[in-house]
Amino acid sequence: MRGDSANDAIADAVGARAGAILRLRGFALAVAAVPAAVAAVLWAGRFTGRLGASGAPDAAGWDAARWAVTAVALLTLAWAAAFAVALRRARPHRTPNVPLAERDAPELYRLVRDLAGRMEVPPPGAIALTPDCDSWLEDESSPAGREPAPPTLVVGSPFLWWMRVAELRALLAPVAAGAACAMDPEISAARRFTHGLDAVIAAHPGRRGAWASIPAGSLLRRSRGHAGEMERAVAAWASERARQVDYGQRIVAQEQVGLAYAGWDRLLTRVALPAWRLGRTPTRLNAGVVSALTELSRRDRLAAEGFETRLGERPACDLLEEPGRIDEAASRLAARLFYAGPPVAPTPSGGESALDWSAYPDEVVVGQWRQQSAALFAVLRLSPETAPVAALGAALRTLREPGARLGAETLAARLEAQAQAQRGAPSVRTGRDALSDGLYALVCRAAVASGRAEPGLDWLDGPVLLVDGVRRTDLGAPIALAVEHGDEQPLRAWLEELGIPVDRYDRPARLR
Repeated sequence: MRGDSANDAIADAVGARAGAILRLRGFALAVAAVPAAVAAVLWAGRFTGRLGASGAPDAAGWDAARWAVTAVALLTLAWAAAFAVALRRARPHRTPNVPLAERDAPELYRLVRDLAGRMEVPPPGAIALTPDCDSWLEDESSPAGREPAPPTLVVGSPFLWWMRVAELRALLAPVAAGAACAMDPEISAARRFTHGLDAVIAAHPGRRGAWASIPAGSLLRRSRGHAGEMERAVAAWASERARQVDYGQRIVAQEQVGLAYAGWDRLLTRVALPAWRLGRTPTRLNAGVVSALTELSRRDRLAAEGFETRLGERPACDLLEEPGRIDEAASRLAARLFYAGPPVAPTPSGGESALDWSAYPDEVVVGQWRQQSAALFAVLRLSPETAPVAALGAALRTLREPGARLGAETLAARLEAQAQAQRGAPSVRTGRDALSDGLYALVCRAAVASGRAEPGLDWLDGPVLLVDGVRRTDLGAPIALAVEHGDEQPLRAWLEELGIPVDRYDRPARLR
C-alpha cells in the first residue's frame, strides 16, 4: 500500500486500525490462557517446594487452590478450543452473484487488469455480477487460512448495460484499487477476524449457542469501531489511488450511477414485481433498464442531457461474449433476491417461468387485471367465466343501486371482509382500495375484450391500457368518483366515449 507519499498517512491510519483489531484478538487469547498460566505456576511451586510444600502447615490450602485453578484452566482451555474451532468453521455471509469466467468476458478481464496495472495494485482474482446498482470486492480468504486470497470484483449488472466502456472503467477504478488493501496481510487478518465473529453469532442463535455468541458479540462490539474506521480509511486510500485514472470521467460516471439506480428501482417495483407475483420471471431485466432510462430521457429534459451523445459510444455490455445469457442469469438471481413471496398465480403448465418482454402485455398485464378483478367477481357472485363487459355492467348497476354511495360502501365492506377471511388477519389495504383496483382492472378487461383497447407495457410504470397505441391516463378520476361517491356516470361517459356499451337497465348483482 506504500510507495505514494500522498497516501502514506492514510496507509498508516489503516495499519493502525488493523493492528488494534489484531491486538484485541491477541488480548482475548491471552485472557483465555491466564487460568492455565496460573495453574502452571501453582504446580511448579508445588514441585519446587516453594508453594505448599509437603508437610508445610499451609499445604492443604495450596493444594485446594491448585486443584480449583487447574479445573478452571481446563474448562477455559476447552471452551477456548471450541470457540476457536467455531471461528475457523464459520462462513461469513456472501451476497449471491453470477460468476463470470474469463471465457465469458475476456475483454472485461483485460480492462480490469489494465486498470490495476495503471494504478500499480494487484488485480482481482475473478469477476462476478450482482443484480443491483453497487460494486465491491468480495473477500475470498478462508477464515481458517493465514494468507490473503485475491478478492472477487463484483459489478452491478445494470452498470454494464447502461454505462459506456469509459464510464465503467472510471467507476471501477476505486473499487479495483481496494485489491491492494485486500491483499495486505494485516488488513486481511483483521477482516477475517471480524467477519468470522459476525458469522459465529449468526451460526449460534439462542441459549444453546450462548457459549459462542456472547463472547463473539463482546469482541465484535469492541472491534466494530476500529473496523469501521479501517474500512473508511481503506476507501479513502483507494479513492486517492484511483485519482490518477480517468478522474474527470468518474464525475460523469457517478451521474450515470444515480440514473441507473432510479431506472433499476422503477423497473423492479413497477415492471418486474407484477410478473414475479404471477409466477413469471422476465429474463432480460438489464436490457429492460436501458429501455426504462431511454423512456425517462424522453420524458425528462434533465435526464436527456447528453443522452444522444452517449448513444454513439460503446456500451459496456459489449465486453461480454454472450450478453443475453448473462442477462438471463442475472435476471433469475434478481427474482430470488428481491421477491420472497409466493406467486399468486400458478406457473404455466410446462413449469417454465421465463418471460420475454414481447409476451409481457398478454401474460402479465392481462393476468394482473384478471387477478385484481377476481375478488370483485366473487362478491358480485359472478362466475370467473363471465364476460368482462357483462361483469362491468353488473358492477356499475350495483354501485348505483340501492342508492348513492350505499352500493359502493357495501361492495368495499364485502371486499375487506373477504380479504380478511382469506388472510386470517386484518388486511393492510382497505376495502375501498380493493374496490378501486378491482373496478379499474375490470374496466381495462372490458375495453380489451370489446376490441377498443389493448394491454401495454410502460417501462417506467408497468402495466398500462393503450387506446390506438396511446396510453390512457384519464381513467383514475372516474374510478375515484364511482368508488368514493357512488357516482358511476362519469365512468359510464368514459366508456361510451370509448365505444363500450354497458346496459343501464338490468338489475344489479345480488351481493352475498
